[in-house]
Amino acid sequence: MFSTLPRLAAVALLGVDVANAVYSVATVADIKQTSADIAFDMMQYYKGNLSGQTPGILPGPPPAGDYYWWEAGAMWGALIDYWRFTGDESYNKVVTQALLWQVGPGQDYMPPNVTASLGNDDQGFWGMSAMTAAENNFPDPPPDQPQWLGLAQGVFNTQANPDRHDDTCNGGLRWQIPPINNGYDYKNSIANGCFFNLGARLARYTGNQTYADWAEKTWDWMRGVGLMDDDYNIHDGAHVETNCTDINGAQFSYNFGVFVLGAAHMYNYTDGSPVWKDRLDKLVNATLVRFFPDGIAYEPACEDAMSCTTDMLSFKGYVHRWLATTTQIAPHTAPVILPVLKTSAEAAVLTCTGEQNGRTCGFSWKKKKYDGSHGVGQQMNALGAVSSLLVDQPGKAPVTNSTGGTSKGNPNAGSNSDSFMHSKPMTTADKAGAGIVTFLLSASALATFAWMGFGK
Repeated sequence: MFSTLPRLAAVALLGVDVANAVYSVATVADIKQTSADIAFDMMQYYKGNLSGQTPGILPGPPPAGDYYWWEAGAMWGALIDYWRFTGDESYNKVVTQALLWQVGPGQDYMPPNVTASLGNDDQGFWGMSAMTAAENNFPDPPPDQPQWLGLAQGVFNTQANPDRHDDTCNGGLRWQIPPINNGYDYKNSIANGCFFNLGARLARYTGNQTYADWAEKTWDWMRGVGLMDDDYNIHDGAHVETNCTDINGAQFSYNFGVFVLGAAHMYNYTDGSPVWKDRLDKLVNATLVRFFPDGIAYEPACEDAMSCTTDMLSFKGYVHRWLATTTQIAPHTAPVILPVLKTSAEAAVLTCTGEQNGRTCGFSWKKKKYDGSHGVGQQMNALGAVSSLLVDQPGKAPVTNSTGGTSKGNPNAGSNSDSFMHSKPMTTADKAGAGIVTFLLSASALATFAWMGFGK
């Protein structure tokens, strides 16, 4: 599977200005060292392993800090992939502590202290990180603790529960889980994308058709409601009050990436089904065209005006990692995807010359120099881009429970979770507030991001 692919590690930074570059990605050793430095700088934002702090979370949520709960969950997934690609175990104990500390009483990533902003997408990101741990034989937790596969199943089970689905918009998951939360009246692509992604990956890992059926159903819903159109544009979401006819056309890279990886797993699970191959190939092409102009990752909805929220500043790294893994699950995509990821990673490291420590990574990679921004998202982006250059190294492909996977499942996980259906119904005032995005953007960007489905 790997022998015919060009080694991404054996590349030089040709055609770009490297005079001020701090990092190199010219050899495997360079990629590992660069990844290690970027990961170290990213972890300086994390305080959860310090005395008196809460394990698993980043500083926040606003106004207490910049980061919502979900982004920490995503970061642990990035560090699992970092370990997978580089072999560096430096953060494994911290990752394990974090992922186990936040599981919640139902062992399904619904801790009560994040209820006020608990979305299906938030829970989904933690579940996908647990799934990444299972697929890559990340060291299993002690036997008396929840296991990675069981945690991913717990997230899936709660999201497949009938309480999460209703007849509005002919189905689909809502953005928020508790009915009293702002955004409960919004059905969006990322919530359904996480569910689709997790279902497809659980189907491949376990061989259980029920997961695949849910993934297929979710894909069909996205197409039927119009959040994914015939040209494979993936729109952000719509409101239940209009039966999801007020589609918000804003497009974000992580929506595309989460569906690409899920489609790759469905292609793999169905033994190369022509239907899923066609879907996957068209979605990969749409992703590369829209979000990698000139081969460099770009967030068109907010990057030029630098109106990106903290959430948006982390999207590029997920897409890099998910596209890289897609080439392992569906190897025919490698010749199309890998050269683009190489070019993009080369541009990414040229931004890592920031003032914080002389190597802080920026956000706008197309500038090929530091742009003045810094944060967990920027570091996570660069880490995902650089570490996944090692995706073609032998032995790095995700496993299943029949090809060496060791994580134990728990099909009943999540069965005792709070459905939140006992909460008071939303009032007219609640619904009015639910449509208001909870982050501030410049006036020029408001038209683009109206009724956005991801800000907390």
